Amino acid sequence: MRVRFAPSPTGQLHVGNARTALFNWLLARGSGGTFILRIEDTDVERSTLESERAILEDLRWLGLEWDEGIDTGGDRGPYRQSERLHIYRAHAVELLSRGRAYRCFCPPEQLEMDRYAALRQGQPPRYVGRCRAIAEADARARVERGEPAVIRFRVPENRDVVFNDLVRGEVRFSSEVIGDPVLVRSDGNPAYNYAVVVDDALMGITHVIRGEDHISNTPRQLLLYEAFGWQPPVFAHVSLVLGPDHGVLSKRHGATSVAEFRARGYLPEALANYLALLGWSPGDGEELLPIEELARRFKLEDVGRSAGVFDVEKLAWVNRHYLKLAAPDRLARLAVPYLQREGWVSEPSADALAFLARAVAPAAASVDRLEQLPARLHFLFDFSASRALESDAIRTEADAARDVIAALAKELAASPPLLDRETFRAMVARLRERTGQKGKALLHPVRLALTGEAEGLELDAAVPAIEQGARLGDGEGIRRIPGAAERAAAFRDRLALLVPPGL
Repeated sequence: MRVRFAPSPTGQLHVGNARTALFNWLLARGSGGTFILRIEDTDVERSTLESERAILEDLRWLGLEWDEGIDTGGDRGPYRQSERLHIYRAHAVELLSRGRAYRCFCPPEQLEMDRYAALRQGQPPRYVGRCRAIAEADARARVERGEPAVIRFRVPENRDVVFNDLVRGEVRFSSEVIGDPVLVRSDGNPAYNYAVVVDDALMGITHVIRGEDHISNTPRQLLLYEAFGWQPPVFAHVSLVLGPDHGVLSKRHGATSVAEFRARGYLPEALANYLALLGWSPGDGEELLPIEELARRFKLEDVGRSAGVFDVEKLAWVNRHYLKLAAPDRLARLAVPYLQREGWVSEPSADALAFLARAVAPAAASVDRLEQLPARLHFLFDFSASRALESDAIRTEADAARDVIAALAKELAASPPLLDRETFRAMVARLRERTGQKGKALLHPVRLALTGEAEGLELDAAVPAIEQGARLGDGEGIRRIPGAAERAAAFRDRLALLVPPGL
């Protein structure tokens, strides 16, 4: 089995196309087949190397490594269409010599008039065959005189083109609605429907998995396979990925490219797992599975016809699952760019990364994606007693708990650093005995004084993170973090200035 993914490098990799790549990869991996990456860059005006590099990076980020193709090589190359122009020209000459193709000299203006005429008559636009009868010798002479021409395929008349789609069953088209497609443009570049057939045939592609928007291309391609005497591949046209409003997923729905989801802090295993669920189910009531297990279970006959609706909430659920499974040191490395944007981290040292691994993991367990981490870690890197007490609600609650806050500052001044849950809990027990308070009446003032926030991470995770960060020295590539004792004293003193005792 040989399958391929053949993107055009004209923009970012859309998640719908990424899902197509994923289905091809899953089929190849699950069957011991070959996954090929080919670049279709004959759209000269829009194709860029920058886009090509970004697509390759996104595919590798998703874990979709290819066995043959760009950057990998293989014995069926070249794998970039712009490097295969001589192949397309040779095969076009073969079709011309056998009368299966002809040169067309119709100017664009004439073709546009024909198109409007068909639409006015309620007919589908198709080439009227004006140049079909020009003898090849005459056509060649006109080209030699410099007259621009395209090469068109001569579609057989009065017949049906039928194929069995592995997702949609039997599909039938009449050749009368197809028209004679352009194979080679006047500038010498091949048209999509021609180049894809030559490439797939010469590269030995056995199965073509692509979006349902390509169904109308299939009869043209099958006729070309027939004209060359080649065995066509098996086709499977999967549904498009839709937005919540059941329109094709687009910018109006939010993020649509793999790069955007990467930037927002979704993990690659989460996005790949979620995309696999759009139109397919691994069975056994399971959804959260590693990609290799998805490959083991993937079968084309299990892919549904109904469209997959992209549900950001479900993607967030999948991502939360993988965030909880991720190793702390990996989370720390992934968190660095988001912390750098806030100005809290520059180039963290090994000790700073070890600290971040301890601090980020509990925060990551309570977010949907990594870009939300700074909001959960604000207490750690940007504590300000003055700013916290600008809140009426915090100032009022802190004033009512003045005795607890004073006792906290005194207790912490005499306590060793609260570097773990046990030492923090022991301090809370002593504070309870000192104040006679317990539960929320005790812990919420502690939270206000040490984090400057009314809610957030569990205190037995937040306070050890504060204390561990405070032990980092200068030059670690991380903003200075005040320790618990310093915070409690600053909060107590600022509260006294704002709300003097007895007032």
